[in-house]
Amino acid sequence: MIALINVEGFYEFQHMPFGKNVPPDKLYNGNDAEELIDRLKYTAAGQLFAIVTGDSGTGKSTLMRRFASELRQMPYKVLYIADSKLTPRAFYKELLNQLGLDAHFFRESAKSQLHREIEKMKAVYGVTPVVITDESHLLSKDMLEEVRFLLNCGMDSISPMSLILAGQSELWDKLRFKSCEAIRQRIDIRCDINKLDRVQTTEYINTHMSYAGCNRDIFSEAAIDDIYKFSGGVLRLINKCCVSSLMYGAQNKKTIIDDRIVKLMIDSELTAGGRV
Repeated sequence: MIALINVEGFYEFQHMPFGKNVPPDKLYNGNDAEELIDRLKYTAAGQLFAIVTGDSGTGKSTLMRRFASELRQMPYKVLYIADSKLTPRAFYKELLNQLGLDAHFFRESAKSQLHREIEKMKAVYGVTPVVITDESHLLSKDMLEEVRFLLNCGMDSISPMSLILAGQSELWDKLRFKSCEAIRQRIDIRCDINKLDRVQTTEYINTHMSYAGCNRDIFSEAAIDDIYKFSGGVLRLINKCCVSSLMYGAQNKKTIIDDRIVKLMIDSELTAGGRV
């Protein structure tokens, strides 16, 4: 049974290397991550509007987690919205709730309440809010339009906050429509997350194995070749392939994960019945 497989014990890991709980400072630093983080910090410092796009599984949420972690050492308040299917009223309610406030019932009242609280945060506490909306490619037309109003403050001359919309690549396609021209014109920073290449895939696996406390090579070069071919450099698929292979290896007492094991996992678990 899967529940009885002790991957950590068999490979003498201190931590699981490919889970969602890897600390932000231990994450792989390639794939232009440093540059993207710097651009997002610039967005926060300038109270700008940024768009972050990438294909499914390329690490947008992970990048946002790392960015938010680094902001905790600075005078910012990160407000993270994971539900991109919210109505405008629910959106303001969620932001106000994260600030510890009960939102006014009507949307315009809640919006004004949010702006007042933001001004108080900045004037009294010297804290600037950074709003991150994940899965933003799912935002409705009404919600996208609300983004434009959200950024209006002080006769349209001052942005009250930093706003970052993160989503799959179709977010940018959606913003190309003429109906979104007013929103598109307000975008200050655009960040695109790329897939890993073959060299970066090796670096990614080695970085996470090092975090696990592994001081030897467990994945063979041929195994990494097949992991890269299967995943196409998509982080989520790399993780799935590595986890499945390590579970099989631990269950069958394999100290080395070779290409035969990886191929077996791809064929039997990761592509069977469309389970990718």
